[in-house]
Amino acid sequence: MNVARLGLAGVLAVAVTFGLLFLMHSLIEADRRAPEEVEQKKVADIHMPERAIETQYDTAKPDKPEDPEEPPPEMPEPEFDTPDVSPDAMNMAAPRINPNLNVKGVGFGGGDGEYLPIVKVQPQYPRRALSRGIEGWVIVEFTVTTNGSVRDPVVVEAQPPNVFNRAAMKAALKFKYKPRVIDGEPVEVPGVRNKITFAIAK
Repeated sequence: MNVARLGLAGVLAVAVTFGLLFLMHSLIEADRRAPEEVEQKKVADIHMPERAIETQYDTAKPDKPEDPEEPPPEMPEPEFDTPDVSPDAMNMAAPRINPNLNVKGVGFGGGDGEYLPIVKVQPQYPRRALSRGIEGWVIVEFTVTTNGSVRDPVVVEAQPPNVFNRAAMKAALKFKYKPRVIDGEPVEVPGVRNKITFAIAK
């Protein structure tokens, strides 16, 4: 029984092998054939006539306007509203100074002396307070450094509160002083106070 099956399988294998070889040979022969001749059709040549191309616009250009005979009228200068603030409205009181002053000379090497104000800058009036007609004052405390500048300004007291604080501190930072001189050397002076008043001119 097994021998018959093996024989049948061998015969089928040989038949399939020869069939595949025949199919491959047929495909190779078909590929070697010359291509069939196809009738070629010639496309007629197209000739475009020569002509000038003109650009056309949908709307015609307007004529140039004539020069005016009369000169244009003079325009009035614009006027700007300025806030009614008097230059003397911002009153800055003198700083607190030791009553026992011994001022000698002006420079650092001229001798011992107390600090003295040289430059006082007026603060900028806040727009919101100016538009609402709010007035008040601020007491600022700071330190006068060895070169006469202002350092670490803080608001000690203000009326009304938190309205003019920022403007007062910005102005205080621009103050300039002749520094205190002890034994010919400039020294810092902490705790200097200055009252800045904000008032609108009546």
